[in-house]
Amino acid sequence: MTRLDLAQRRVLCASDENFDFDALLLATGATPRRLDIPGARLPHVFLLRTLHHCQELIAAVQAGPKRVAVIGASFIGLEVAAALRARGVQVHVIAPEAQPLARVFGERLAAAIVAKHEALGTVLHLGRKPVAIDADAVELDDGSKVAAAVVVMGVGVQPSDELAREAGIAVDRGILVDARLQTSAPGVYAAGDVARFPDPFGAAGQVRIEHWAVAQAQGRLAARNMLGFDEAYAQTPFFWSQHGDMTVAYTGHAERWDRLEESGDPQRSDYLCRFIAGERVLAVASVGRNLDSLREELAMQKALVPQG
Repeated sequence: MTRLDLAQRRVLCASDENFDFDALLLATGATPRRLDIPGARLPHVFLLRTLHHCQELIAAVQAGPKRVAVIGASFIGLEVAAALRARGVQVHVIAPEAQPLARVFGERLAAAIVAKHEALGTVLHLGRKPVAIDADAVELDDGSKVAAAVVVMGVGVQPSDELAREAGIAVDRGILVDARLQTSAPGVYAAGDVARFPDPFGAAGQVRIEHWAVAQAQGRLAARNMLGFDEAYAQTPFFWSQHGDMTVAYTGHAERWDRLEESGDPQRSDYLCRFIAGERVLAVASVGRNLDSLREELAMQKALVPQG
């Protein structure tokens, strides 16, 4: 696809083969960010988004004893670090945050995740930013260098909304859609990582959630609405994140909260945390409490208010 002609209801392709449509779904996803620093495009610097990216990284570390620097300490960065440690690879993680994942999970669970990575043998360089990459090291903003034969850059993604923007469809950090996942162009829908939709919890305005379960649910709903149904998206998001033998389950969506209700100990795999705004539970994170997590998900689903 190279362009949308909304007036003619047509998709234009590079092959000169065009497709007319009555209804159209944009599921263009997102693209990994690459830091704008010297050496960011060297051949030993890897991004992760596709199976092919993963296979390339595995081949690189299997080629011989490697020391890997991971830039970024959010989900991609830390999960990659844990997976590489399981393969016996030396791993150094570089991140500007003093407490990775605290904005998502709160300080206590975030600290437990960091402690797990330290126990796995990962070396963390927190509060530091990379300023350059060369053939065998990453230079940090304090002048120090982290030796690395392979570098993985996990610093987030940006929505692939160019087609929509060029066609005049409303975008704002993603393609804006209503509760039925329809864009500002009638009959054109968006779903998945590229879509910015009304928060079904009514707490955060428009949100964009980068989890495959959300993309699947939105794809199904968009298809139904394209076929003539009139249904609002009201699905409780969920995901899990693996850090060695620690599995964190998260259901709901909380960009901010008033207070946390915590019980148990995440380092003992017995923990549950509710993220609360006002009197409403927006999200729940848990370790080792799968049944409780499912119960919380059901309760949140019942309380959802479809927007629009």
